Amino acid sequence: MTDQQPILAPLPVRVPLVTRPMGIWDSLQASRRNVLSIIPEVATRQPILSGKTGKRWHMLMDPAGNKQVLLEKLDQYPKSVVTKNLLRPAIGESLFIAEGAHWRWQRRTAAPVFSHRNVMNLSPVMTGAAKRSVQRIHEAGPRAINFLDEMVSLTFDVISDVTFSGDEGFDRDSVHGAIDAYISEAGKISLFDLLGFPDWVPRPGRVFSAGAVAQMKKVADTAIESRGQRGAEDVPDLLDLLLAGEDPETKRRMNTAELRDNLLTFIVAGHETTALTLAWSLYLLAFDPKVQEEARTEVLSVVKDGAATGADVEKLPLIRRIVDEALRLYPPAGMVSRTAMADDELCGRHIRKGDTVILPIYALHRSHLLWDEPDAFRPARWEAGKPDRYAYLPFGDGPRICIGASFALQEAVLVLATLLANFRFKAVKGRDPEPVMILTLRPQGGVWLEAEPV
Repeated sequence: MTDQQPILAPLPVRVPLVTRPMGIWDSLQASRRNVLSIIPEVATRQPILSGKTGKRWHMLMDPAGNKQVLLEKLDQYPKSVVTKNLLRPAIGESLFIAEGAHWRWQRRTAAPVFSHRNVMNLSPVMTGAAKRSVQRIHEAGPRAINFLDEMVSLTFDVISDVTFSGDEGFDRDSVHGAIDAYISEAGKISLFDLLGFPDWVPRPGRVFSAGAVAQMKKVADTAIESRGQRGAEDVPDLLDLLLAGEDPETKRRMNTAELRDNLLTFIVAGHETTALTLAWSLYLLAFDPKVQEEARTEVLSVVKDGAATGADVEKLPLIRRIVDEALRLYPPAGMVSRTAMADDELCGRHIRKGDTVILPIYALHRSHLLWDEPDAFRPARWEAGKPDRYAYLPFGDGPRICIGASFALQEAVLVLATLLANFRFKAVKGRDPEPVMILTLRPQGGVWLEAEPV
């Protein structure tokens, strides 16, 4: 009798990480196709890696090192020039881009906007958008649907309603089209970005989307000025709350340009990342029908009339675990980078001033040093509670943790529960998505599923 190899359970789709060194040209070409493809496979088995591709870089997959960069020495590790060059044309010096004092006063002003009370007050908007999505899926009939597109539509409904509610002059289609055009082009890393060229040097591709960005800003400016004249109505939305906000220390308020840049930041981040989380969650539930049925059982014991509400969210722990696991396997921001402003030491490695420090969140979340069966879809791993907070960074951490994290999580749980209350999802053979990160980690090719009414 011969020894038999154990039968390995199938794994959900993943990025094939590199197993050989890459030069600057190969790195540039690979990064334009998929930024994550430049991560060495060994990064999932070591706390830090260092190299040089035009300039010195260090990949950090260590919780203590991440804490040092994101919390303990925050000002010493600002966002990299590449990141700023990619996003500044669309969102200016908003919260996501700004550093130092300019960032701090904006954060103090905007933080109350995303209080638990305000986020809960906006949950009916999420429920309404989820109901409309259910209706669209029913109307599509018994055929495969690209749930990436459907989730993008749903989350854009939510963010535009909670940002510019009641503004008939707000051209949603124009803004949505401009955002999609900019995301698809802006994230393609240019050799000029890697070499640190200034913003005024044109980037191939990004020139194409400049007109769309200008139109998007014009639409937002018009809506802000109109709201300032008419004031808030009923439950205040994000624009109302920001208009009323002021820095508690300096009493400074945002002007129209600052309001616009931050609102566009919330719109871009608030629909794109949540849509991706939902699309990947649905892919994983179709991948594992057993978990899907367990989740549906939980939902049907809580959700009434086929639509989850804000009050239901805390009663759906399995749905939250599924969302957490989707964010672990497919973090929307799969890689972030910082620039060292002074000499330092991380994980025993000397860091020079000017070095790029990369936090490859995708590799961190799949580290064999930190996770059991890191490539497997196992929502049950969260039953024991959260891991080290700097081992799991779907929203970043430290003072610059994503300001809308609670908003995104509430929306993801509420929408996913509503969809599970109404449909059973089945994968379409031969249509597995490919995880590709340009600006965010998207399922390239879409998430094609059949939705059978429950």
